[in-house]
Order: sequence, then C-alpha cells, then structure tokens
Amino acid sequence: MSTATPIKPASDPPPSLAPREWRLRLDPLLLLAALGLVACSLVALHGSTRADVAGQPYYYVYRQAIYAGVGLTLMYAVSRFDYSRLQDLRYAVYGLLIGLLLLVLAVATATRGAKAWIELPFFTFQPSEFGKVLLVVALAGFLVSRMRLMGRQTTARVVLLGLIPTMLVMAENDLGSALVYGVGILAVLFLAGVPWRHFAGLGALFAVAMAIVLAGAPALGVEVLKPYQKERLTSFLEPSADPAAAGYQQQQSKIAIGSGEKTGRGVDDATQTGLDFLPEHHTDFIFAVVGETYGFVGCALVLSLYALLIWRALHILTVAKNLYGALLAGGITVMLLFQLFVNVGMSVGIMPITGVTAPLLSAGGSSMLATFLAIGLLQSVNAQARETAAVKGRATVFE
Repeated sequence: MSTATPIKPASDPPPSLAPREWRLRLDPLLLLAALGLVACSLVALHGSTRADVAGQPYYYVYRQAIYAGVGLTLMYAVSRFDYSRLQDLRYAVYGLLIGLLLLVLAVATATRGAKAWIELPFFTFQPSEFGKVLLVVALAGFLVSRMRLMGRQTTARVVLLGLIPTMLVMAENDLGSALVYGVGILAVLFLAGVPWRHFAGLGALFAVAMAIVLAGAPALGVEVLKPYQKERLTSFLEPSADPAAAGYQQQQSKIAIGSGEKTGRGVDDATQTGLDFLPEHHTDFIFAVVGETYGFVGCALVLSLYALLIWRALHILTVAKNLYGALLAGGITVMLLFQLFVNVGMSVGIMPITGVTAPLLSAGGSSMLATFLAIGLLQSVNAQARETAAVKGRATVFE
C-alpha cells in the first residue's frame, strides 16, 4: 500500500506579489518636533496677542490651532502619497506655481507694502508660501530628468526656471520669499552635483545683478527696490543710527530678548510685547516674544525642537530610495533652515528684516499649511524608503 506524499505548505509570495502594507509609517521624531513647535506657537500667541483683537483674547490662538489641525491632516494625506509620481507631474506643478503667482499680481491688494495675499471668505491665501514647496518639487523633477545631460545648459535651464517665479515674487514686493526661492534653487543644484565652477559663474552673475539693481537701475530712474526695502536691508548693520525709524524694530526686538534673561519675565510683565513696543510680535518677531516671556529657557526649547526637525529631515535625505527623493528632502530642509536662520537673525540683529516667518512658530495660515505640506513630503520620502527597505528584506528571506 503506497503512502501518500504529504502536501508542502505554500511558500510566502514573492515580494513583488506581497500585499502592500498600509500601516502608519510616519517618522515619530519629525512629527514630535512639528507638534512641539505648534505647541510653542500657541503658548507664545496666547500671551502676546491677548489685547490685539478687542473682545477676542484667543483670536490668534484659535486660528493657529485650526490651521495646525488642517495642516496635520494635509501632512498625513501627503505622506500616504508616492512622491515619485510628482516627478512625472513636474510640468503641471511648475504651471500651477506660475499660475498662482500671476493670479496674485492680477487680483491681490497691497498690504504693508507687499501685494502677496488673496483675500478669501475664511482665509487669507499667500501663494508664495506654497510656491516654496512647489518650486523644489518642480526643479527636482527637471534635474532628475536631465541628469545624464548634466552640464552648463542644464544648470542654466534650471536656474532660468527658478528665476521666473522668483522675479514674480519680487514683483509682489515680497523680498523675503524671493530670497527663500533663491536658496531653494541653489540647494537642489548643489544636491544634484552641479560643478563648483557653475556656482562661481552664478555668483559672478549675482554680483552683476546686484550692481545693476543698487546702482545702475536707480541712475536710469528705474526703482527695483523700494526705499523701505533698502532701509530694511541695510539698517541691521547699524540699527542705533536711526532708532526711531529704520532701526526701531530690531532695537525693540533685542531689548525684548535681553530683558527675558534666563527664565523670562512672564506673560504679565512682558512690557515690550504687552505694550506694543515690539512690532509684528505674532509673526516676524515671534522669537523675540519667546525670549522676553520665557527667556533663555524658552528660546533653547524652541531651537532644540528646530534642531530635531532639521536632524530628522537630514536623516530622511540620507535614506531616500532615489535621487528625486533626496533632492526633495534636501531642498525642503535647506529652505526650512534658511527661514529659521533669517527669522531668528532678524530678532537678534544679525540679519536684515525681510519678513521671513519662523516655520510652525509664527502666526499665519499659509505658512503653517505650506510647512506641513513640506513635512508631509518628507514623511512620504521616509515612508517610501522604509517600504523599499522592507521589500528588500523580504526578498532576501525569500531567496
């Protein structure tokens, strides 16, 4: 009597046929840094804006909390999206960027010297904030598509594609965002491995352009930079020379930070903020509010959270599954770091006042949502890297 051959259990399916894993794949430390900065923002706004809107002491706090909630939802949605698909959509993304900036010039009204906001029923939309992210997405796609042809022509094309939206933002009198755009262009070029001689050439062209803007154009009667913009760019070198006008903001900011000492003066005794000596205390100079109210301890906490955010972003850059992901992560990281450096530098008097906000800390819906959009892309790069590593691990086991 023959013995039946036992049936072997079916082996695991090869990695290519394995069902996709949909569990949450967020970088916990990156998320923690973002949530910590939002919490610091709400605390700082609670103490500094109580008297800004009559009868509504929590006006800015509630709005910031709502923007943060929407931003977190946006971040999670983007993190579940395969960022690599954006490389094929680079022309559509770039077209959207140009279209939004042209729309601002067509319909926006000037506010505080800049024509950068579109008034919506429940939201003041600033396209240039979202443009920072869209620019990196588009330029990274253009660079990856031409990596085999990397040379002067590719560098020139990418720079030209970046300068078009930068000039549109300059036309809005939004000098701070234009500087961030310029840094984003240089960041993706550097990460793509553009030769140093190309950067030397770009530096020479920039020097010529600045000479034309500051000397040549005014001599011909063409005003590229407004007088107040020139004052902002130069007053930080010697703010005490005109403390009642051009140097007023930075003087008050340094007084606020210095008076906070180690642990701060507290909400009730923060006179620079409470008595409105410190201008734009909920946006441009929110770091000075933290310094006066919570002192060195508060500033150290905020900067530590930023350091954690930048560290995790750099880590994601190193583990990206492809060059496009590395360029995305690197461009976003450099832009966030530049905004932080400029904003804090404005507050302590080492950088000119250009209106650059502190990501996730300054009040503002567009800035909050754009930053969470950027973090969502970082999370997507991280999730795809982990998924690829998991697939490779299963493939090794299967083999």
